Amino acid sequence: MPTRPADPTGATVPGQRLRPWLARLSFALAFVAVAVVLAFAEWKSLVMFAVGLAAAAVSLTSAFFVLSRRGVVRWLALAVFAAAPVTVLVIYAFANLLWVAAASAAAWLLAGVTGRAALAEDKAAWRMPEFPAVPARHPFLIMNPRSGGGKVGKFDLRRKAEALGAEVFLMSGPELVDVAEVARQAVAAGADLLGVAGGDGTQALVAGVAAEHGIPFVVITAGTRNHFALDLGLDRADPVACLSALSDGVELHVDLGMVSGQTFVNNVSFGAYAEVVRTPAYRDDKLRTTLDTLPDLLQGQRGTSFSAVADGEPVDGPQALLVASNPYETGDIAGLGRRARLDRGELGVVAVKVGSAAQAVDLLRGRRSAGVRVLTARTVVVSSDSDRIPVGIDGEAVSLPVPVRCTILPGALRVRVPRDRPGVPPPKPAISLPRLWHLASWQRGRHPAGLPAGPPLETDHGGVATQVPDASRLRTAHRPSRPAGARQGAFGAHDDLRRGALGRVVGQRPAGA
Repeated sequence: MPTRPADPTGATVPGQRLRPWLARLSFALAFVAVAVVLAFAEWKSLVMFAVGLAAAAVSLTSAFFVLSRRGVVRWLALAVFAAAPVTVLVIYAFANLLWVAAASAAAWLLAGVTGRAALAEDKAAWRMPEFPAVPARHPFLIMNPRSGGGKVGKFDLRRKAEALGAEVFLMSGPELVDVAEVARQAVAAGADLLGVAGGDGTQALVAGVAAEHGIPFVVITAGTRNHFALDLGLDRADPVACLSALSDGVELHVDLGMVSGQTFVNNVSFGAYAEVVRTPAYRDDKLRTTLDTLPDLLQGQRGTSFSAVADGEPVDGPQALLVASNPYETGDIAGLGRRARLDRGELGVVAVKVGSAAQAVDLLRGRRSAGVRVLTARTVVVSSDSDRIPVGIDGEAVSLPVPVRCTILPGALRVRVPRDRPGVPPPKPAISLPRLWHLASWQRGRHPAGLPAGPPLETDHGGVATQVPDASRLRTAHRPSRPAGARQGAFGAHDDLRRGALGRVVGQRPAGA
């Protein structure tokens, strides 16, 4: 049976009785924020509002020109971008309204904090269930000594893993290493657990093998970014702590993404980002390469045009499309952040289209902007007039034949994690005024009109209502299969590259690639 230990983050979610009062406090603080301006600024309040709104529009417009232009225009736009907020502060100071703006801003900030606290989900809604785990008899770990700036050697991971009874395969030398094939040979020899000390690209390949054979998988945070580990609640600064999963661990049953027969654990990107990461200079200088490439992409002078269909719903002409294994938090307009759960059985889809300064200003509307679409789906199919399209898989550049099909395998991967780990903090809920008003009202007998009622509620022994988990999200999918002739997992010592020269990750290659 799944278990739920004490919250490792130490974060708490307000009880049902406290939430209505937090909602009322949020509205009260919002009223104070407006009242302070009206009481002390009087007619100048309109000027304050106009100046602030104009500064926001100028900042977004200048940011667009910083990204979409080069040379003198870019530098002038950067200067305007930096000067806009300073100008606002100077205007407020000369009008003797700086303290009024600060007080109002503080009240708005507190209103947002209390509003999010009132709307926070119960733990049952965002904590993944943990399953008991029996220590593996023959764990097999693949380690990349050059990944993450040499974390394998720095933390003496090989010796410490072998002391716990693990067999370690070290990716040393410049030759190509097919890590997926190494993992399969280990399973054939009796390995009952696979693990990787490396980046997300390596993690995804070996995770696919673990899911294929139905054995546990261990993530050791020895990569540069390790976003997958972050969403599993692991300590990215201490890869040694991940080894405790071998002796005292629990299991999480998470979803595994598939794109044209390849596995991914984080996301697949199309359009602007995929074009940037496939640039040869991207590895050595990410910022410069991004700034050099984006102007042509945003002006339509470079890049492959494409369209997508998410569960039958068309997504036409985006400049950038991100398909994630489970949705990211949507606190920002790009829909990126952390994933509190990796077992919802759905893809998170974010499409962005910003082709002009006017569309950049429209981003002030957030998710309501015409240039941003955020949705979920079980299947996403990307098409293009070209025969192939650049794709970023977990941050690594590949080229795939179209159409590119993204799917998700619910509960396909058994991840073994330490029982004692930092954990995942509660997701920040989006502010919904109808829901907040419903909570604050003194008569809350009915669910607010136009809002889904959500899963049924049960009451635990402490009298706190919690959501009943959707059993369909926890079902185990068929194991991922590879198309005929597919080859997964050629890796070299330089981690996270799926294509490249000797010593670099060549990765998965579907049939016909």
